[in-house]
Amino acid sequence: MVLQSYKEVVHMIPADNGKEFAYHGVLTEHLKCDVYFGDPYCSWQRGLNENANGLLRQYWSKSTDFKKVSQSSIENVIVELNNRLRKKLNYKTPAKLMVVDMVALAA
Repeated sequence: MVLQSYKEVVHMIPADNGKEFAYHGVLTEHLKCDVYFGDPYCSWQRGLNENANGLLRQYWSKSTDFKKVSQSSIENVIVELNNRLRKKLNYKTPAKLMVVDMVALAA
């Protein structure tokens, strides 16, 4: 599982009501965290998801068939977004903050 190494810092996962979270029970069992499902058509309840969707739309339109997008292309965008400065994070990057959190956990 991709998030297993972050188990200690993942406390809650906000989710869309899509089929990609059909196995949310397995996720919560492995990570010992909650999954929050917002009400349908209430995007303000999932602000982080909506922000991430907006960032992803800079690379792919809503109608993109991801079966036609290469894994390396997706990985490149993930790296780029995780290394993007965020005002909400005091102009630090998510990648930098995750490294700091993981080092603190290891200590």
